[in-house]
This record gives sequence, C-alpha cells and structure tokens, in this order.
Amino acid sequence: MAAVLALSGGIATGKSTVARFLASLGATVIDADAIVHELQAPGAPLLDAIAEAFGSGLIDAEGRLDRNALGATVFRDPAARRRLEEIVHPKVIATMAERVASAQATGAPLIVMDIPLLFERSENSASRESGPSFEATVLVYAPEPLQIERQMNRDGCDREAALQRIRAQLPIESKKALADIVIDNSGTLEETQLQTQMLYDQFTAGRA
Repeated sequence: MAAVLALSGGIATGKSTVARFLASLGATVIDADAIVHELQAPGAPLLDAIAEAFGSGLIDAEGRLDRNALGATVFRDPAARRRLEEIVHPKVIATMAERVASAQATGAPLIVMDIPLLFERSENSASRESGPSFEATVLVYAPEPLQIERQMNRDGCDREAALQRIRAQLPIESKKALADIVIDNSGTLEETQLQTQMLYDQFTAGRA
C-alpha cells in the first residue's frame, strides 16, 4: 500500500513548490487549503458557521467569503484564529480522510497530505489520530529572514506586515525540530528538486 506523508512548511518557505514537484513525480497530493476553499464556497454550510462566528459582513453580495478580511481578523487575534480552526478543522480532516482512502483504492504510488498548520495543531495537542494516519512529517524549510524577504517580494507587503503573518505561526525553527524529514528550500530550485526526488524514491521504492 502507498505511503502517506504529511507535508507542511511556513509562510513563503516553498511548500507549494515541493508539492508540485511531488505531484509531477506521480504522488497524489491532497491539499488542505484547496479543501477549505471548497468547503467555504457560496452556499456551503461551513460558510454559514463562519458568518455566525465572525459576522455577516465577511460575506459579499454574491455570497462569497472575503478571505482577506477574515485573514486580517484571525492573524491579529489568537482567540479568533483558534475559533476559526475549531469550525473548519473537523470538516477538512473528514474530507482529507475520504480522499486518502480514495487514493489508496486507486493505487496511487505515494499520497501526500499538504497541511499548512500541521505543527501548530500538534502543539495544541492535536494527535495524529485526529485525522488520516501518516508515516512521516515533512517540513519545507527556509530560515525566517528568507521567509520575510520572499513574503515581501511575493505579496508586495512591507516588512512589518510580513513579520506579523510569519510570527502568527509556530516559528520555523520549532517546526524544523518537530519534523521527521526536512527539505531545505533555502538554496537553488535544482537543490530542492533533488531533495524532493530523494524523498519520493525513499517512500515508493519496493512498494507494490
């Protein structure tokens, strides 16, 4: 049976780049953020729960969630962030479990669960049993100064805004200490590709 890995990172560390590399090699990538977007689509029950908790002003005239406004709220208020996670997390986990089972049934060579806040949930006493089981945690790493630089370049924000968002998450060095496997994305794209290929080979070799 295919190995199941949990992939995470920090803001602007390059997790999405590694996920794309893995998908190009043949892995089935199950993206928690994409599932969140599906569950928050206009008319979805989860959207009603978010509006009830944070105000109907977050929903526009066409029934869509203003993600920027919600993000601004939860990034500056840890209690609000925890409340949002309490609403969203169980639904996302259930959907991911369904998709892992489907990928296993169709014979995927490797299954990767892309979970941005994997280590934050671990720090808050979430266990591996709270969702689909996995063999190892993989962190895509870049040091904080590089995170800040990349975030500023990518989003056109200032240093203060970049730092606020980065430090709303568990520090990247803490995540590095918690991870089973680290892909260092502070170098060249080719170096990251090589590490990703090695990871793929490690967890697919000899599996039927």
